[in-house]
Amino acid sequence: MSDFEDEMDIDSSAKGAAMQFSSNNTNSKGKKLVADLPIGAEDNLPWVEKYRPSSLDDVQGHQDILATINRFVDSHVSTPTSSTVRPPGTGKTTTILALARRIYGSKNMRQMVLELNASDDRGIDVVREQIKTFASTKQIFSVAPSSTTNGANSLGAFKLIILDEADAMTATAQMALRRIMEKYTANTRFCIIANYTHKLSPALLSRCTRFRFSPLKEGDIRALVDKVIEAESVRIQPDAVESLVRLSKGDMRRALNVLQACHTSSLPLPMRNAPKDQPPPEHELVTEETIYNCIAAPHPSDIRQIMTTLLSTSDVTSCLNTINTLKSNKGLALADILSALSEQLQTLEVPAQTRISWLEGLAEIEWRLSGGGSEVVQTGGLVGVVRNGCELMGDKGVAMES
Repeated sequence: MSDFEDEMDIDSSAKGAAMQFSSNNTNSKGKKLVADLPIGAEDNLPWVEKYRPSSLDDVQGHQDILATINRFVDSHVSTPTSSTVRPPGTGKTTTILALARRIYGSKNMRQMVLELNASDDRGIDVVREQIKTFASTKQIFSVAPSSTTNGANSLGAFKLIILDEADAMTATAQMALRRIMEKYTANTRFCIIANYTHKLSPALLSRCTRFRFSPLKEGDIRALVDKVIEAESVRIQPDAVESLVRLSKGDMRRALNVLQACHTSSLPLPMRNAPKDQPPPEHELVTEETIYNCIAAPHPSDIRQIMTTLLSTSDVTSCLNTINTLKSNKGLALADILSALSEQLQTLEVPAQTRISWLEGLAEIEWRLSGGGSEVVQTGGLVGVVRNGCELMGDKGVAMES
């Protein structure tokens, strides 16, 4: 190889104001607020990415898991191969990426971390080629901070392979990955992220330290939602925020996506012949009805209407007409009505025999819907299940909350 490199022609920067990057926007502690993107480009980012925490201190919830990870890093103990499981939107990927930034720094992430989404790269060829090639090469110089304890090897000496959505990997690929994890454990650590534990090989799970991410608490979701509302100047009612947090069901990604969709749709369309000097229109107020329409979830008042009709009317035709009218007018799905109605029926004071009949019948209808059953037929089954439970009570009636 020649000792001299050929000179490369580089386009000169445009004269005038230099391009500004969002990395210049830092808080009082000097931390970056958003990704390193040109000003203006960050405004087009989904809020899920724009407000994704970049450090472990900013991650919401799961304080016990974060405390364990911080102890690993602070004591410079070799971080074990880990697997994180549980529902989507609970911070699994965010936590491991924040850990990688803390160990390697943002500049060394590309050469020390291999991130693959197993939903796309799921075959055995990926394991044999990309993963094995990356794991078999060893970093000569450590990229982590030089401070160590008792001469222990720095955490930066280990490469990190992140397999997201690993439960989508084929069984053959998981078997091949098991051998690679054992062979290259001296210089590589693996992080396996999955939503469903039963889809991972038991032999693969036995080689990992498990971290179970439960759905986020409403208080943790509210903290970030309030922050985004203030930063983006979202006009939203307090009742709408309550409904957004409750309907997210522990999924932070869903809460931010719905909030951004409602905020974007609240901007009125410009007039066709509007003058150019007219000020831009303001966003409309996001209401509770807006949140329910965006998620396509049945409103509590609609569920109460359905429940009242089913419990007080013995005419099956009238009950069917009520449900079908709400479904057609508001575009509701029977599965969503079924889930919401089941929660409302649990609040009623009824005999145990009636409650068992309802739960068993609704579970059967849900199973048939998931298997592709007709909504028309299963709507009639829903009416029949509730009315059969009422017939078991006889003349006792149902005590409904006002």
